[in-house]
Amino acid sequence: MKSLKKLIATLMITGALSIGNTVFAEGIGYIDTEKIYAGYSAIQSAMQEISQKELALQEYLLQQEKKSKTLSSPIQKKNFEEQVAKEFKSKKEAYLKFKQEKEQEIYNKIQNASREVLVEQKLDAIVDARVIFVGGIDVSDLVIAKLKKGVK
Repeated sequence: MKSLKKLIATLMITGALSIGNTVFAEGIGYIDTEKIYAGYSAIQSAMQEISQKELALQEYLLQQEKKSKTLSSPIQKKNFEEQVAKEFKSKKEAYLKFKQEKEQEIYNKIQNASREVLVEQKLDAIVDARVIFVGGIDVSDLVIAKLKKGVK
């Protein structure tokens, strides 16, 4: 008799927990990443920083090309080109690392803001708008609002 009561209590608790998890879900949300990029100035600033670093890299190459034209002997040119190749490789690696860090920072902010919206709106998932054909709830504005509040 005691074990039967325990079994019934366990089944009721398990049933309540499983029902509780599904009852509160509201569906699928989606975000329009282009809208988020346009609506959140910190993302635009980060993208400008990346572009400036890329332009600086291109400018470096142009300057080195001009210097190369002033050299007269083939040995000087070869040594100069080897030196420039090493320097460019180093600068390019630094640029790529910087770009990757900025993009990861942006991604993390969007993901964290999306998680908060997911919990607040009681959604099952939030996906990119490009994978939604019909239905879903657009939560782009909510994510932008979270980003502007300073989600980490």
